[in-house]
Amino acid sequence: MNLDICRMAHSLYEWLWHHEFWLPPGITWEDMQESEDVHYPQPRDLLLSIPFALILVVIRRVFERTIALPLSSKLGVKDKQRPKAQPNPVLETFYTTRCKSPGEGELLCLAKQCDLPLRKVERWFRRRRNTDRPSLSKKFCEACWRFTFYISSFITGLAVLYDKPWLWDHRECWTGYPQQPLQSSLFWYYLLELSFYWSLVFTLPFDVKRKDFKEQIVHHAATIFLISFSYCANYIRIGTLVLIIHDASDCFLEPTKIFNYMKWKKTCDSLFMIFSAVFLISRLVVFPYTVLYNTYYYSMEIFQPFFGYYFVNALLIILQLLHVFWSCLIIHMVYMFILRGTMEKDMRSDTEESDKDEEKEKIREKEKNGITYFSNVTSNSYIQRNGSEPLNNRTHLTNGHVKER
Repeated sequence: MNLDICRMAHSLYEWLWHHEFWLPPGITWEDMQESEDVHYPQPRDLLLSIPFALILVVIRRVFERTIALPLSSKLGVKDKQRPKAQPNPVLETFYTTRCKSPGEGELLCLAKQCDLPLRKVERWFRRRRNTDRPSLSKKFCEACWRFTFYISSFITGLAVLYDKPWLWDHRECWTGYPQQPLQSSLFWYYLLELSFYWSLVFTLPFDVKRKDFKEQIVHHAATIFLISFSYCANYIRIGTLVLIIHDASDCFLEPTKIFNYMKWKKTCDSLFMIFSAVFLISRLVVFPYTVLYNTYYYSMEIFQPFFGYYFVNALLIILQLLHVFWSCLIIHMVYMFILRGTMEKDMRSDTEESDKDEEKEKIREKEKNGITYFSNVTSNSYIQRNGSEPLNNRTHLTNGHVKER
C-alpha cells in the first residue's frame, strides 16, 4: 500500500516537472544544469518565502504597535466612540451563524422572539455591525506598514534594475532565454516580494476588509502564482518589470489613505490625483505595452509557444482585468472630485452606521406620507417673525394643510 502511494507520488512529481510544461521546445532540464559560476532558479528556493513571510508578519506586528500606533496618537487620529450592542443571545446567535444584515421579515421574527420593538432590534444589529468594523487607528497602522514596505520595495527594485538592460530595452527580457543566469540581487528581490504577498494572505482574516475583498483575494493568488511560476520557468526578467510597475503606484496609494485618516484634506486630495495619474498610466499604458505585449509578441521571436507561455499570459491577463476594474473605480472618484472639488470617500470602504440613520429614515417616511412635525416653540417663533397668528389657533390636518378654528 505504502509502496503504491510512493509510486503514485513519484509519477505525479515526474509529470508535474516535465520540461515541456516549464521550458520552451528543444530545452530540457539537463540544459539548465548549474555550475560553480552559473546558477539558475531552483523551485525549492521558493520554500524560503514561507518562513520569510512569517518573519514579515512578526515585523509588521512590532512595527504597528511600537511605531504606527503611537504615531497615530501624535498626529491626532482618533477612534470614534461606538455604542455597544446590549448582550442578547438570540440576536448574537443569528448574527454569527445566519446573517449580519437581516431583511425586514427576519427582523420582525427576531423582534417577536426577543419580545422587543422592531426599532431596538434594528439598532442592535447596526451597533453590532459597527463593533466588527475596523477602527480608524487600525486602518492608519495598516496603511503605514504597507507604505513602508511599498516605498522600500520600490527603491530596492530601482537599485536592482537600474543597470539592467531589460529595464530600458524590453526585448532584452528574451535574450538567451531560458538560459539566463540568476543574479543574487534578483533572487533576494524576488524573495522579498513573494514573502510579502504570502504575508498578506496569512493576515487576510485580520486585515481591514473592503468591498473589493474578493478581488483582493484573486489579486494575491494571481500574483503568488505569477511570481512562483515565473521563477521556476526563469521568467525573472519580465517578473521584475511586473513588480516594479505595481509598486510605483502603490507608493502613492497608502500615503493618500494616511492623510485621509488624519483629515488633511488638501494633502489627501493632491496625493489622490497624483496616485490616480500614476495608476492609470502605469496599469493601463505601461503594463500592457511593457509586459503583456512583450510576453505575447516579442517572446515568440525567440521560441515557439508552450504551456508556460500560455499560463504566464493567462495570469497577466487576470491582473490586467483587475487593473481595469480598479481603474473604473478611480475614474469615477476623479470625476466626482472634479464635480465637488474634494475627494469622495473611498468606494471600497464600508460606511459606518450611526443611530442618526434611524432618525433620518423616520423623517423620510414622514415626508413620503405628507406629515411634517414642528415643535411649538420653533413654530410659534417662526410664525411670529412672519407676522402670522400663533400656531395654537390652527388645527393640523394629515395632508399638511391647516384649517382655522
